[in-house]
Amino acid sequence: MFRSHTCGELRLHHVGTEVTLAGWVQTVRKFGSITFVDLRDRYGITQLLFGEELNQQLDENPLGREFVLQVTGKVTERSNKNPNLPTGDVEITVSSFKVLNKSAVPPFTIQDDTDGGDDLRMKYRFLDLRRNAVKKNLELRYAVNRATRDYLHQQGFMDIETPFLIKSTPEGARDFVVPSRMNPGQFYALPQSPQTFKQLLMVSGYDRYYQIVKCFRDEDLRADRQPEFTQIDCEMAFVEQEDILNMFEGLIKFIFKHVKDIDYTEAVERMSWEAAMWNYGNDKPDIRFGMKVANLKFPSHTFPSKENNSNLIDSADFKVFDEAETVVAIAVPGCAEYSRKQTDELTEWVKRPQIGMKGLVFIKYNADGSLKSSVDKFYSEERLKAIADFAEAKPGDLILILAGAEERTRKAISELRLEMGKRLGLRKEDEFKLLWVLDFPLFEYDEEGNRWVARHHPFTSPKPSDIETMIGNNPVIENAAEYLKHPYANIKANAYDMVLNGNEIGGGSIRIYQRELQEKMFAALGMDKEEQQHKFGFLLGAFEYGAPPHGGIAFGFDRLCSILGGSESIRDFIAFPKNNSGRDVMLDAPSTIDDKQLDELNIKLDLK
Repeated sequence: MFRSHTCGELRLHHVGTEVTLAGWVQTVRKFGSITFVDLRDRYGITQLLFGEELNQQLDENPLGREFVLQVTGKVTERSNKNPNLPTGDVEITVSSFKVLNKSAVPPFTIQDDTDGGDDLRMKYRFLDLRRNAVKKNLELRYAVNRATRDYLHQQGFMDIETPFLIKSTPEGARDFVVPSRMNPGQFYALPQSPQTFKQLLMVSGYDRYYQIVKCFRDEDLRADRQPEFTQIDCEMAFVEQEDILNMFEGLIKFIFKHVKDIDYTEAVERMSWEAAMWNYGNDKPDIRFGMKVANLKFPSHTFPSKENNSNLIDSADFKVFDEAETVVAIAVPGCAEYSRKQTDELTEWVKRPQIGMKGLVFIKYNADGSLKSSVDKFYSEERLKAIADFAEAKPGDLILILAGAEERTRKAISELRLEMGKRLGLRKEDEFKLLWVLDFPLFEYDEEGNRWVARHHPFTSPKPSDIETMIGNNPVIENAAEYLKHPYANIKANAYDMVLNGNEIGGGSIRIYQRELQEKMFAALGMDKEEQQHKFGFLLGAFEYGAPPHGGIAFGFDRLCSILGGSESIRDFIAFPKNNSGRDVMLDAPSTIDDKQLDELNIKLDLK
């Protein structure tokens, strides 16, 4: 046998036992006539002691880092114990050893504080995966996977695989396409999600389905995106929204308990999409801290039910506010003592291209109750106090105000709020806060195409009270500037997102399950009967054979793992990720294929 124990297994009660270990050489430390070697495998590190006789052999044939080594010897108690290692009370006094394989000098050190940069580690990912930090991430990923399966099995869900080679029906991101050799000129697409298949499974009577499944989207990348990613994909029949919310709150709480040993006993807060946008500037708010947005001015059509408070800032001859579509503020606790240098730095921060604002207005609400502002010459202290009160500021707080176009300004105040929360230590990695966001708009208006598009996907059901509105109104917009006045702008979706610490980790909806309503939905998105039949005739046909009411949700598995692991990038929790250009630098993929393969596929390249 190659080994009797692993390198993370031995303890004091093994002292006196003869064992055989195998693993990789982590470090070699020579002290005169003896040599200490740290041997590493997936399970841990054990110290080896090579005495005088074996030490001579090592002098003749030195061990190097990452050599694959097999040793036999007795477990002995260490004189200098290492409390930082589970095996730190013991060592192996080696009686014999064998080098199973030598290693070239690694391009970076295989340890947590490695000297390898991202590109280098991705090129040699098979070495990077040996590092303990990466191993812990994959262990957490496996634990989340196992807990998910355990919970869903207990709840009667069935794991059913769906195809990867499907028909291209791009509605959101671009599809990855695969040429078919046996069907010249035709292509498969890789699924962006198993959406239509899981609905067909509901029609087939499999009322509780799940998959931990690969999905594919050809879109621009960032820290939380990969061209191939993993979803926890779930669907249930004979359910209403409340059933879905309760079931999958249970899933996430189960994962918290079994992966992080966290008892999440509090009720999960629920918030409408409009309330999220109004109070936080985005639809996935981090509610671990307050600092809500104060809406001083906004277009009347954005939040028709809300009252403008522009009287607080009007009639001051301050053009920045007067000419702005939107003016919003946050009160940052305890920061009134910020220096000029600090407020200037914040101004530069909001001017960055990622944020896109022209500047920043501040009001210091000093501890003694006085107010000092960058717009003192336009606003009296009395008016500054009214603005501070409206922003729910307290003495000692700093009020930060942004002004500009609606969409950009609301997004910017959201980013500024998160940044200040981070700087003040309010976004703790070991604190988790769940939120359901509900009542999303069913449609979004595509100004470039002058048409309505589905906010989630075209299989999402409208709220029952809005069905007649959708059926009874023509979606054509005569004047693109007036689209928000169209009845379609106010139709709510029977949809829901789960948010964790300011990240959307899951989203789903109650689905359309009647052919007539699905056809109306497709028509609202600009599909004529012929296109509907070409793209989704199989689904429309299935709805004629007793389709049950159903709904579901999909969780971003990689993102959930990264949040639980305290990382901002999902790449840290994927064994072989792509870089920000969508390349696998280890495999050097994507790559060209030879002319013979192109001929077999009847493909001729015309690169421009």
